[in-house]
Amino acid sequence: MVLLTAILAMVFDGVELGMMPIASLAVSRSLLGADWTPTSGGDWFARWTAALMLGAALGGVLVGMLGDRVGRARAMGASVLVYSLFAGLGARAGDPWEMLLWRFLVGIGVGGLWPNAMALVAECWSGASKPFIAGATSASLNAGILLLALVTRFWTVDAESWRWLFGLAAAPALLGVAILLFIPESPVWSAAARRVERAPLAVLLGPGLRRRTAAAIAVAAVPMVGAWAASKWMIPWADAVAGAVDPGYKSVTQGWWAAGATVGSFAGALVAARLGRRTGYVLMSVATAGLTVAMFRFTAPLEASFLPVVFAQGLVATLFFGWLAVFLPTIFPVAVRATGSGLAYNGGRFATAAGVLGAGWLFTILGGSYPNVGATCALVYALGVGAAWLVPAEESPPEP
Repeated sequence: MVLLTAILAMVFDGVELGMMPIASLAVSRSLLGADWTPTSGGDWFARWTAALMLGAALGGVLVGMLGDRVGRARAMGASVLVYSLFAGLGARAGDPWEMLLWRFLVGIGVGGLWPNAMALVAECWSGASKPFIAGATSASLNAGILLLALVTRFWTVDAESWRWLFGLAAAPALLGVAILLFIPESPVWSAAARRVERAPLAVLLGPGLRRRTAAAIAVAAVPMVGAWAASKWMIPWADAVAGAVDPGYKSVTQGWWAAGATVGSFAGALVAARLGRRTGYVLMSVATAGLTVAMFRFTAPLEASFLPVVFAQGLVATLFFGWLAVFLPTIFPVAVRATGSGLAYNGGRFATAAGVLGAGWLFTILGGSYPNVGATCALVYALGVGAAWLVPAEESPPEP
């Protein structure tokens, strides 16, 4: 029951993450009206994405701390309620700034879910099954993005009909209520919580864990910044190039990417367990940088090679998240695991928010060229070669 609930919560989390890449140009056309231009559409995509990432960064830290204080299941249920209800309010947005506010608040729930769901699952399973369970939970987020792509392939999302999508995104609030009522707390957390007297954030930033915390933020930041500042431009690019002849092509593109990502985020946990912390991370960094540059430089939407390359990029780029699902929680002691995982995973989102805004500025400077901005920002992935050597060689130290 715990695993199924965590997987469902992550699936709907993925739906929230996938909404703006699919809908951004339609939403901006609708809300900007006569003031809309292709460049302003790309600029608002960057702003809405940055707002989501900033909210997710704050939510990961604050709701991660809440999970260490009141329990993983309670914090997980609260996260689902937050991202569902504020996504639904997006259907009522009357201008782009109001949508910006709702996306920021959605981000708080999106960010709060990951550390608590992953900590809860990690504490309920151990031993040989842990990479498999971590991979399945991580893959469910990309399964949500794939689900959204399938739905929007058959139901139109354009400037006249996008609000239904945001209204539908409120439905998972029912799951949030069910989690609060029926899902038990982790017994490992229950035992550890009684031994902690200091605030979790103070423990993480104290002399015993400060270096581990900084290293965890670094390795979480590389794939996050790369994904949102570089990879995600492929979807509005597909819409801009192919939307006039095939309005559903953007959903097809996201579907191919999400299919590869579902495989990659599951396989990443198994690959990470086999290759080890540092070697696995280095290989993922080099391969993702190369594939992302190739996607933007050597193919284009509607070309025969585009969708297979998108699939491959999704697979390789999301190996990181399987790696994070296995190794990130183990960097921290149990008593501060949700706070530590949330601070690391979503601390990377602070960098992502800045990176996406920078990419939006670069998009304008480069004359609204999706291939140029995507290929340039793809070099972020190469920074992972250096970040890998910051990763501690061993698992979490003794409990504080």
